[in-house]
Amino acid sequence: MTGECAERGAAVQPITMEDPVMTSLLAARETFVGFLQRRLGDAAAAEDILQDAYARGVLHRGELRAGESSRAWFYRILRNAVIDHRRRDASMGRALDALAAELADPEETHPALKAVACPCVVRLADEMRPEYADALRRVTVEGVSVKDFAAAEGITANNAAVRVFRAREALRQRVRAWCGACADAGCADCTCARV
Repeated sequence: MTGECAERGAAVQPITMEDPVMTSLLAARETFVGFLQRRLGDAAAAEDILQDAYARGVLHRGELRAGESSRAWFYRILRNAVIDHRRRDASMGRALDALAAELADPEETHPALKAVACPCVVRLADEMRPEYADALRRVTVEGVSVKDFAAAEGITANNAAVRVFRAREALRQRVRAWCGACADAGCADCTCARV
């Protein structure tokens, strides 16, 4: 027994190639993919969701009632999978919107901190991928809002927020690798001799 079936005390039924339910579902694969693509507009997502739905169908096929069409039952699984996918996408969109809003109001760096900041950071930032270096320079250094940066680059605010986030993470990792213990102390009043 595994997963939810184990919780309910039901045994997972063994699958064979002669299983009429699974044979019927596998025969309708292209129909199911078309159903998902029309709702998602994304062939790769449709394929992924179908594979997950097949796995869910195997685990829950004991829920198929006598006399019920296996395809109608499977369409319910597919509809639920589409709803779950859309919820996850909406949740991700809200998280990216929150990140964009957070990055849209850059904090003003205190002039005294700029004077003692690690010179390695500037050099390492210049060696990054050009789109990351530009994102850091425009948003973090120049104080351009993420929304304005996105408009200038011709991308969405969400994409710009993600680019800035990834650029900051990449720079943080590069500085940590380059400066070692100095980076752990925040690279203020840098003492590393690698510049």
